[in-house]
Amino acid sequence: MKEIRLSFMIYLYEWSSAVYARVFKWKKHAWGISKGEFASYAPGTLGKALAEFYASNGFEVMPKLENHDVFHVLTQTGTTIQDEIAMQYLLLGNGKLSLYLFAMISIGTMLYPEHCAHFQACFRKGRRCQPFYQLEFLHLLDCPLETLQMILINKSEIVHI
Repeated sequence: MKEIRLSFMIYLYEWSSAVYARVFKWKKHAWGISKGEFASYAPGTLGKALAEFYASNGFEVMPKLENHDVFHVLTQTGTTIQDEIAMQYLLLGNGKLSLYLFAMISIGTMLYPEHCAHFQACFRKGRRCQPFYQLEFLHLLDCPLETLQMILINKSEIVHI
């Protein structure tokens, strides 16, 4: 049963990511940055951390969905199917509301009820963070990752813009 639900969720995630980018992100522009270009950012920056994220996970850049990868880097959330569901809970806690998010949470919770405590913890983590889900991180790739995490994730510093 575990293999069936995992296979189903992987298929659903891969299919829905492409549909999500095409249907819900049709106005959004892809960053147009390759994995190699991310690698050219200075050590310790968000851009370099993204390069390391792509390399360590064997991922390619998904046009129009780059911010999602930033969420993984910022929040230090893994990339298993359960982690992807947990990320949606974190984003819900952070204030994001979307049909895709609710669909992933609903299906994921039904298929992985044994992870509900972890999902709830991620929701609470999202509530503790500064709202970041709506930020366009393209313009922050040169920023130190630790600084962004301190400001957005840990809320240890209040920033007035």
